[in-house]
Amino acid sequence: MERRDFLQSSLLTGLATGMPPIQDKIVVPKLQSKIKLSVSSYSYWHFKGDKFPIEKVIDDAAALGLEGIDVLHRQMESEDNAYLQKIKKHAFLNGIALTCLSIHQGFVTPDKEELKKHVDHTIHCIELAYKMGIPCLRLNTGRWNTIKSFDDLMKNRGIEPILPGYTEDDGYKWCVEGIQRCLAKAEECGVLLALENHWGLGSTPEGMLRIHDTVNSPWLGLLMDTGNFLEDPYDKLEKIATKASFVQAKTYYGGGEWYSLELDYKRIIAILKKVNYQGYISIEFEGKENAYSGVRKSVEVLRKALA
Repeated sequence: MERRDFLQSSLLTGLATGMPPIQDKIVVPKLQSKIKLSVSSYSYWHFKGDKFPIEKVIDDAAALGLEGIDVLHRQMESEDNAYLQKIKKHAFLNGIALTCLSIHQGFVTPDKEELKKHVDHTIHCIELAYKMGIPCLRLNTGRWNTIKSFDDLMKNRGIEPILPGYTEDDGYKWCVEGIQRCLAKAEECGVLLALENHWGLGSTPEGMLRIHDTVNSPWLGLLMDTGNFLEDPYDKLEKIATKASFVQAKTYYGGGEWYSLELDYKRIIAILKKVNYQGYISIEFEGKENAYSGVRKSVEVLRKALA
């Protein structure tokens, strides 16, 4: 049947049956940004004193009308399945999504046994995320550890010497190998790995993209931490925005634990919207002010920027 005759026939059929006729051209509406606000449990506990319970983080997120929480693995009280399921149920009943599990590991080491230990830890945490219904896992590249103290590393703006006898290329090779050994488990469990700009080889957008593109897997994305590019952050954030699967937004009310940055969140949101980012922004309050107060101020700033 000629196309014209087919369209005419469809129109007559539609009129006879009361159904709308087939349109010659379907207009697809432009996708609007659906960015959602989350909060990291780290915002309430900076590795000092008693751990702030994950349940209370969920409660506060619900009270603030947020849509998710990002769970810090080291903050969890237990890895027992009963605890994992209790957290999952508590989040569901409060209308809160568990958005990401942030873990600590590092693949920058020439020691094969040490690398295996970090790979095994990552695979174990992928399984924890799967049990909790968490679809994303935060990864670090790892660092050279030639500066042992994290406080001293921060005083040095996150920069440390390369391990004697090795090159930066060695570090990239170890990191890529470590991630590749975790991909099968990530795919099996449906947990997306998100590599953060968290010191070490991830201190630059070029380093992050080099690892991401070398691994070249649909199960590896990037995690954009707005506070971990200490100099000229906006140009650097823009370079990784297209590959970002998750975003953590730093705030520093009361002065930062290690440093403070004045971040323009309207500008950062514009960067994300420009690349059609559709995921979560998780607030990471890293200031010395009371956590409840600091998180509330952070929520207000992010909501204004999103509006």
